[in-house]
Amino acid sequence: MLRTSVLALGALVSGCATRTVERASAAGAALRSKLPNANRPLPPLPADPAAGIDGLPRLITPTPEFFRIDTANDVPAVNARAWTLRIDGMVARPLELDYQSLLERDIIEVDAALACVSNEVGGFLVGNARWRGVRLAELVADAAPLARADQVLGHSTDGFTAGFPVSALWDRDAILALGMNGEVLTAEHGYPARIIVPGLYGYVSAVKWVTRIELTRFDQQVGYWVPRGWSQFAPVKLASRIDTPRNGSAVPTGPTAIGGVAWAGMSGIQQVQVQIDDGPWRDAELGPQLSSTSWRQWWLPWDVTPGKHTLTVRARDDEGNVQSARQVPPDPNGAEGLHTISINAE
Repeated sequence: MLRTSVLALGALVSGCATRTVERASAAGAALRSKLPNANRPLPPLPADPAAGIDGLPRLITPTPEFFRIDTANDVPAVNARAWTLRIDGMVARPLELDYQSLLERDIIEVDAALACVSNEVGGFLVGNARWRGVRLAELVADAAPLARADQVLGHSTDGFTAGFPVSALWDRDAILALGMNGEVLTAEHGYPARIIVPGLYGYVSAVKWVTRIELTRFDQQVGYWVPRGWSQFAPVKLASRIDTPRNGSAVPTGPTAIGGVAWAGMSGIQQVQVQIDDGPWRDAELGPQLSSTSWRQWWLPWDVTPGKHTLTVRARDDEGNVQSARQVPPDPNGAEGLHTISINAE
């Protein structure tokens, strides 16, 4: 069962990573200009170090470049004017909300990285975005969840489900996102609304095209991927990646920069170190830390000498945890290990 689930998710990743969507839904286009400003906006984004370092990922991942993982064969075209969101299950006051009523609520912004549990060490199934929407805790609180409920289970219009602990509503900025990077959500990223829970892998939290939020219990229901062999609880693991230079590339000798990104679930990044060949670990320079749940850029100036070189990166989070060097596959709850690449300098 586990191997079948891994192969199934691998096929899904392969298909989704290469799929392009050429148009958003007509309903999405019609309402694009109506995304309200945040009542509690975040500060403007700082200068992006990627502007001066070739190959360094941008501080905020452009929406067209943001990875897509889901179970939908075709992107749902949801008409927001007919769409509703139900909040029910183990609650005292079930709610049904339409899109306009959400737009009229208190709107917040959240900077958060989103990662797929199937991401290999050094993989690209992670992105950083500025999300805009309604605090999920406030919506659920209005429905008066019962004390015995321990799971928030999101339901998508395509039948997908994902569940996370009720406690994650209160200890972080979980959000019912209506916008991404200053625009209304695109169809492929979940329009009209999706769930974002910082610090959790997407398969237990990030429900796109959400139509229902059910308060329930883990001993009664589980999300789509759990019976297929993936863990019920899935906090994002501390990780880092080398983006430049690319593995296997030919690099000219002389001054250059090694660079990439690091992320740590609910904890920010305080240090990134790089090892060149068998040399000592060297501290990299760090880019802006937008929030404890966003990724952080890093880079290390390097005077390249001729020959073959091996580069390795590791990160330390704000709690002092050092990234594990133990090699662990993605299944069942996320990969571990240090990203190492080889290059040839000429």
